[in-house]
This record gives sequence, C-alpha cells and structure tokens, in this order.
Amino acid sequence: MKRKFWLFAAFIFMAANVLAINKKTANEPDSAYLFAYNANGLRFAWSLDKQNWTPIGNDYTFLKSDYGRWGSEKKMITPFLIQGKNGLWVCIWSLNNHTLQFATSTSEDLISWNPQSYPYVNQGKNVLRPVIAYNPNLDEYTVTYADADEKYFQTKTKDLSHYSPIKEVPASAYHDLRTAVNLPHAGMGQVYRLPWKVILGLKKTYELKDYKNKQNGETTKDDAVRFAGLKNVEAKITFQPDQTKPISNMLTGVFFEDLNYAADGGLYAELIQNRDFEYHLRDKEYNDQNWNSSYAWTLKGDRATMKIDSVSPIHPNNPHYAVLDIPVAGASILNSGFDGITVKKGETYDFSLSAKLLDTKRMNLEVRLVSDKLGILAKSNLNITSNNWKTAALSLVSAVDASHAKLEIVMANQGRIAIDMVSLFPKNTFKGRKNGLRSDLAQAIGAIHPRFVRFPGGCLAHGDGIANIYKWKNSIGPLASRKPDRNLWGYHQTMGLGYYEYFQFCEDIGAAPVPVIAAGVPCQNSATGGGGQQGGIPMSEMGQYIQDIADLIEYANGDVKTEWGKKRAEAGHPKPFNLKYIGIGNEDQITEVFAERFTMIYNALKKSHPEITVIGTAGPFFEGTDYEAGWQIASNLNVPIIDEHYYQSPGWFINNQDFYDSYDRSKSKVYLGEYAASLPGGNRTNLETSLAEALYLLSLERNGDVVSMASYAPLLAKEGHTQWDPDLIYFNNTEVKPTIGYFVQQLYGQNAGDEYIPSTLVLSSNQENVRKRIACSMVKDAKTGDLVVKMVNLLPVNVNTSFDFNQQQFGKNAFKTVLSGNPNDKRAVPVVTKIDSEAIRQLKLPAYSFTVLRFKAK
Repeated sequence: MKRKFWLFAAFIFMAANVLAINKKTANEPDSAYLFAYNANGLRFAWSLDKQNWTPIGNDYTFLKSDYGRWGSEKKMITPFLIQGKNGLWVCIWSLNNHTLQFATSTSEDLISWNPQSYPYVNQGKNVLRPVIAYNPNLDEYTVTYADADEKYFQTKTKDLSHYSPIKEVPASAYHDLRTAVNLPHAGMGQVYRLPWKVILGLKKTYELKDYKNKQNGETTKDDAVRFAGLKNVEAKITFQPDQTKPISNMLTGVFFEDLNYAADGGLYAELIQNRDFEYHLRDKEYNDQNWNSSYAWTLKGDRATMKIDSVSPIHPNNPHYAVLDIPVAGASILNSGFDGITVKKGETYDFSLSAKLLDTKRMNLEVRLVSDKLGILAKSNLNITSNNWKTAALSLVSAVDASHAKLEIVMANQGRIAIDMVSLFPKNTFKGRKNGLRSDLAQAIGAIHPRFVRFPGGCLAHGDGIANIYKWKNSIGPLASRKPDRNLWGYHQTMGLGYYEYFQFCEDIGAAPVPVIAAGVPCQNSATGGGGQQGGIPMSEMGQYIQDIADLIEYANGDVKTEWGKKRAEAGHPKPFNLKYIGIGNEDQITEVFAERFTMIYNALKKSHPEITVIGTAGPFFEGTDYEAGWQIASNLNVPIIDEHYYQSPGWFINNQDFYDSYDRSKSKVYLGEYAASLPGGNRTNLETSLAEALYLLSLERNGDVVSMASYAPLLAKEGHTQWDPDLIYFNNTEVKPTIGYFVQQLYGQNAGDEYIPSTLVLSSNQENVRKRIACSMVKDAKTGDLVVKMVNLLPVNVNTSFDFNQQQFGKNAFKTVLSGNPNDKRAVPVVTKIDSEAIRQLKLPAYSFTVLRFKAK
C-alpha cells in the first residue's frame, strides 16, 4: 500500500523554506553537475562549475547495500551509476572481496530505490569494481567486472534479472568512468550534468529528512527549554458516543522469540544445560572451543574418564551421549546449569535420565543437589540395570534455598555406563505442566492478558541460511526425538520448548496462537549460504515445504484420526488448539526470491485452508523499498493482514501519532508485530520511553479498525545474556524484573475494548508541542459493559481535565490507575485506587503520567 509519509507539519516546514520543484525562480540555474560517490552508501554533491562542490546533506545516504548480516558486512563498494532505459537510473556495486555476486538497484529519481538484486556469477575469483553500460540500439545492458587476478568478465541483460553466460573479456572491454573531484573524503565517483530540479529534489529530500530527524530526536531532557513558562494545562474532553465504531479485540498481544536466552535457561523450566550432550562448536560459529558436547559438565574421580560417543544413540536426532568409565567407585559428573541451578527450600525437583550399562551388570547412582558453600542440599538413589537405553526418574526436595547449586550424579561402583537426556525440572511449573514453563515468568506474561502470542520468533523463525530455517516438526514428540539446532542468535536451542508447548501455553493464558513460518527464505541478514535471501528453498522442494505448513494446521486443528491430529493427541491434547492465524515471513527483504515463494505459499494455503488468516510481511522498517514492495504484494494478493515492524525513538512515536490515520481501510489490516521506543545507547526502558509507547498505543486504539494486532518486542532478556536492548521483561535465575514498558502493556491488555468512542480535546494552550503530548482514548468492553478511558500526559506540568460524557451511563464505582514519575525513572509502578465515578468528571493528570479510568457498567 502506498501511504503518505509526510507529516502535515513537515509540509508546512518545507513550504516555508523551499519552493516547489516544478517552480523556478529567476536566480536558479537551469542545470548543475551532480557527483555520485560512495561513503558506505551512495551520496551526492553538486556544483555549478565542477570546481566547487557542495555535499547534499550532512553525510546523508540515498542508497545503502542490504546484502549480508547485520552491521559492518553490509558494504557498498565502488558503486557505479548510469541512466539506462527510459532514463531509469541503475546503480551497480561490489559487495566484498570474496562473493561471486554483484548488486544492482534502480530508481526513477535517485531518491526512491527499487528492491536490490544480487545476481550470481560463475567465473572469476570474486567480483570487483563492476561497471554497467546501456546500449539503446540493442536495448541491452552490459555488466563488466574484474577479479583479484585482474582478469575481466562480462555478462549482458535486458531486464536486470536474467543474465547471459559469463564470458572472459580483454581489459580493453572494461570502461571505468569514475573520477575524483575537489571534495574532501569523497574518493572516486561519477559526474553528471542534470536539470536543476533533480538537484533540488535531492536537496529537499535531505532537508525534509533532517527536519524529521530533529523531531524524532526530541527528548524530555529539553523540556525545561521547550516548555519554559508553561503553566498547568486545562483540557476539556468531550466524548461522542454517537460516533462509536467497532475496533479489533486483538490489539494487545506478545511476541516470543528465543533471543537473550528467553527459552533454554529462561521460560523453559529445564534446569540442566546441555542435557543431551548436543552442544556443538557451530552453535557459536566455531568461535568458542569450549562450546562442545561436554559444555556445562565436569567429571570428578580417580582415573575416571568421560567421552562423547554416537555409535548407538537413543534417537538419530539426538546422536551424542556421554560414556563414563569408572575404574574407582565414587566418581561423579556434575552439571552447572544455566548460571547455576536455583532451588528453593521444601520444593520438589523431578530428575530423570536415560542410561544403559556397557560392561557391568549394575550401576548404583546417587543423585544430589550440591552447593560449594552449603554442601549437599538433597539426594536420592537410582539403580541402573539395563544394557539398553532406559529412562529412570526420582524426585529431590531441597533442604535450603540456593542460587548456585549444581546437579551431581555419583557412581557408587565401578563400571562403564552411557547417559543421555539428563533432566531436572521444578515440579512447580506453570499450570503444573510436564516439560513445562518457569512459573513466575509465564505468570508475568499471562498477567499482560495478551489476546495472542506470536512464536517461535522473528529472525529465529527464518534462520541463518536455508538449513537453519526453523522446522516445527523437529520441535514436537518425545524429547529425545526432537532435533536441536543452532540458534540464529549464537547459542543452542534444544527444542524442549517446542510447538506443542507453545500451543499449550497459549491455551493456558487464553491467547490465540500465532505461529510464524519462514516464507521459504532465510533471514535477510543471513551470513550462511550467501548474504541476504538470495538462497531460497529450491522450487523443487517448495511443494514439501508447503505440505509441512499444511501439516502444522492439521497438528493444531485436525481430528485425532488424522495423521498429525493423532500426534497432538498422543502428546496429551486430543482437543484441537483452534489455530486461526499463521504468519508467513518476518520483516523480509522483498526480493524476487521472496516474492515467488511467498506467493506460492499464500495461494496454496488460501486454497487448502481458507479458514486460516495469513499474515504477510512489509519488511523491517516503516518506510522504504521493502515496505513499499511488501505492501504491493499484499495488495496484489489480497493478503488479510500484513506485519509491520519499527524500533524508534520516543520522539518518533510522539510525532507519528497519525501514522495509520490515512491507511486505506479497504486493503490489508495491520499487525504491528514488533515495536519499541528507545533512547540513544540502547538503554533499558524508562518512564519516558514507556509514556511515548503509551501515547502511540492510544493512536492504535483510535485506528483499531485497520490495526488489528500489536506486540512489543523483544519480550524476555536474561541478565548476563542480553543481546538486544531494550526488552519488556528482564530476569535472572531468582527474579523477574518487569520494566515500566511492561506495565504499559499490562494496562492496555487488562483494559482492552472492542468499541472505540471518539472524543474531542480542547486545550488551554495552542502550542503544537503541547498538543502532541496529551492524548485520550475511550473504549468499551462489550462483554462487561465497562468503559475505559486512557490518558497520557507527556508534559512537565499537570493537566487539569474536565469530561463531558454525553449522557453515557456507568456505575457508581470506578478504578483509577496512575503510572507517573520522573522521565528517567526505571522502577515506577502503577498505583490503583477505587474512587467514585462522579469525582472523576474533573481530574488532574500528573506531569509525565499515564492514567487509566475503568468505569464499571451500571
């Protein structure tokens, strides 16, 4: 969908400072020189005489390379720019010094660029300094490049998509038109003489971007100056019940991704790390030699040895196990857990392991919880008597509280024994589920009252390279048969928290499950198997891939007599999970590779499962090439919902409250799948960021007829293993630490409605900065009849409100919840009071506050 990005204020600013492009003043030139050069992206400078050059913008980049993984690998090297067919601008560049690919992108105006393409070549050691030329007589482009041996190669194309076989050519066929100009730090580039209106358009683009950046950079640090002399503001709010409109009842949800150790060592209650001896050097890309099958395990005992074997495993998906050779009785093996094992006095812990004897008739085991400081905390005995893999179990009750305990298995006699799947679970999991979830973390998520849970992740779902795409079938069934994998975020995922557990958790907290499946392509930031998404699942394998998605629907919803419905029932849930939504893709780069596979998946699901609502994707940003291309695909295919993502500053959320006001209501609905406000430096959330989110969420309620769903991201982060800030809930082994942003989400989740009642807001101040920082929303919960009013005051002064409810009826009692404090606060919590409804007709909103009023039905 093509939306108008420019704020009305931005138009006013531009009109006041720059004349329209198509309007020429007397002192403007007809044309000027444009210099295109590279500074980690395509930049421009202009000149009237080719001697004195003026950069357009302060280091403003008009095009960046999107190939490769995050950060420094996304390089634009030696860009080369031409005007080709019908005046279309074509930019070509080298990606690195080893990839047999080059990059292209096209633009009609040098401002808006089309999706990038990264064609493969099959000759030369690499692709260096590619150049491109257009022959209008043949309507053909010629691409020529060098390699590390200074050999030259050439290919031809008519459409920049299909290329002729690569041919080696002489050096004379290579024509590099780059030159240097008198512009410091610019390097080599190309000079074009262009109409002045083109230069002016580039300048206006930068000036508008600069203006918006200044808006987005607004923080409360400047409020003393911004609002100097501002007194308490009077606000008259008039509600308009005659204009009530239905809105989505799914607005508040949560997005779970196994990032920041959110699953293993986090929400998944397993206390043993590397329980299956499947940790592998590849989990950390071979950068940590200690990260192997023995990680987190230590062996004690005279001449005792442990080796990792795979000759006769429990299951092919779990090939490794430990073989312990115990020549002297009393040797032991210990596991340190995830940053230690936390146990509580008097609580029960369920231990189990799979074992088989190798050259002895019996092995007596003493299983202990031990502490370096406190000694033995609990112990019990097991006897292993089988030469085949058998599972044995017992329970341990801790005598004391301990936060850095270890599990110790003592071999009481000599012999050789193989062990695998060593497990320790608190009996007190969430809802008492076997193989369940950590109770306090699960309760914290459930307390948000989310209407849905998106899982198993964002980038995790489509993985690092094709082989790493998350495969849901590997995450179900008996634990020993599940197939672990490298986590995209640089550690190990056991799949113990798998699709069955995700579905069960959704049911336990009353939330709709929203699984996200890769669109046949890996993460756009992949480093494995080529950069970006150029290595999609082969089309010959897409039929089976689509069948796997259909099997997922059957697993969730199918009758117990179906193949996959039976597997769900065997896991302990005969009743269907009532799956209604499936996300296809996650903030993808919208390439031809993506588009072909997404379309194939979408059309197949629409035909075979029209009851399932498919959620598409609009890339990782709120604007730009992928955003536009993603919306175009959604419009062409009539995709019901499209997933948008953006992480922005508090100033952005303040200045973009009208973001969805102009969306076309006849097209796809929106799922705001990932968003968060953060200040520079990646700090944790504070009151300022949380109030900015609360303010923006009011606009989502106002636009709840087009915005169907929203979920903050990321959800969880373990202290000491946090790879992304900010997050909603931080935790360690003993504590759950919700942020202020968490309480904002909770207040929205607990006070949702399905009808929106518009209102008018009249302020005593006419300052635009004041107007943008006060907002109000009223919704009605049709089930209870309760009315909910939410108000945000992001000003440094109080706001005195008076309400006109327009004869709306509600009961005598009301509840007021206030979240307020200093903008830098990180520990503010909501305060709830019960008050008389009539007393609320005039109400003071404290400075920097979020207030929720809930009027009980009459």
